[in-house]
Amino acid sequence: MKDVIIIGAGVSGCAIARELSRYQLDICVLERESDICEGTSKANSGIVHGGFDAKPGTLKAKLNVLGNSMMDEMSKKLDFEFKRNGSMVVCQNEMGIPALEKLLEQGKENGVKGMKILKREQALELEPNLADGVYAVLHIPSGGIVCPFGMNIAYAENAAQNGVEFKLGTEVQLIERVGQDYRIQTNQGVFETKYVINAAGVYADVFHNMVSEQKIHITPRRGDYCLLDKTAGDLVRHTIFQLPTEKGKGVLVTPTIHGNLLLGPTAIDIEDKEATATTAKGLQEVLEKCTKSVKNIPFKQVITSFAGLRAHEEHGEFIIGEVEDAKGFIDVAGIESPGLTSAPAIGIYVRDILAEKMELKEKENFVEERKGIVRFLDLPKEEQNRFLQENQAYGQIVCRCEQITEGEILDAIHRPLGATTLDGVKRRTRAGMGRCQAGFCTPKVMEILARELHLELKDIRKNGRRDVR
Repeated sequence: MKDVIIIGAGVSGCAIARELSRYQLDICVLERESDICEGTSKANSGIVHGGFDAKPGTLKAKLNVLGNSMMDEMSKKLDFEFKRNGSMVVCQNEMGIPALEKLLEQGKENGVKGMKILKREQALELEPNLADGVYAVLHIPSGGIVCPFGMNIAYAENAAQNGVEFKLGTEVQLIERVGQDYRIQTNQGVFETKYVINAAGVYADVFHNMVSEQKIHITPRRGDYCLLDKTAGDLVRHTIFQLPTEKGKGVLVTPTIHGNLLLGPTAIDIEDKEATATTAKGLQEVLEKCTKSVKNIPFKQVITSFAGLRAHEEHGEFIIGEVEDAKGFIDVAGIESPGLTSAPAIGIYVRDILAEKMELKEKENFVEERKGIVRFLDLPKEEQNRFLQENQAYGQIVCRCEQITEGEILDAIHRPLGATTLDGVKRRTRAGMGRCQAGFCTPKVMEILARELHLELKDIRKNGRRDVR
């Protein structure tokens, strides 16, 4: 019998797991995929939102601003990459000024500091490549960018360090109430728990509706993106938004934390919870709309495209709380944008819900910090020499585009919740994320995975479900 089972190892589930790992609890995370960060959390903009566009008084607004304020401290403690590059919302003519003013007032009401509306000339001093049609902008200095994989993995690894059990390749099939507890049937057997935390992304409605007569509906909202080479990464410094619509914040142009340029996403409501393929129409929409914000975009530098699904709840609000007719079952549903930003605050919010239900005793040996994978070529020469003396694998470049060494890949495989697939290595080290998109390094990474995991080459996968080692 577990104290708490969390369904879903995305950024919300892992942030909750890490926060609850402070306490003397038996916690398990169930994830149907072969790795963490395989759902909504792996395919998003990587934006730390300021909190200006969430409706005042909503849970979204509260957790967005709190999560934003926590990001500096958490990125240092858990060693993931984060930068406050600031955000801008552009309008195309004088008729858009009232909308900017409304966002400004909303942001102030939500507690966002430092915002101001800039005329075109002022904005061009900060961003010379704003499109010729941009009339004015709302400047939000507190906006930022983060590595979404790095953040998700950091929370998961620290939770695992503190005793949380992760069951990967474990798909929930049925949830039943048994007395005061819950029985969860999966493809890997039956689990029993006192409390369930439902952080299952686009599938959160499926699990909620298994235990409650008060049904909810999550609509998968597909977003297409284009990623440009690092040669285009300095086109803009800020994250450039368009005025938001009822379907979200619109197509953005932003530098990534690793120096690329990212365009997107679209917002297309679908019913298929697995439909993550891009479409020609969606990508064309991205390319056309982003030119309204930024000029001189070098579209020939696109190195890849991808799509992700956001978990949109029909009322557009986060659903976080104990289900009224299913005591002990806690929803963390409808976590679309700004879910990544809000994740640190979501962890605390769910902890407080549990604290009202059960006694939480802190551990004496809680590990507060986690160290990420060292990027070898960023180290001073003296440190590089020390690493090489301890492990010659750091002297072997595997991914030439991103300059990733074999030592870094070995670390990715053997650390807590280590990589078992090509995508797992890629998300932890960036091997395969460069200009050639793994065209050259794939065979070598496969060889390393096969050797270290004692598998045949034919058993190495790009991604996908597999029983955990």
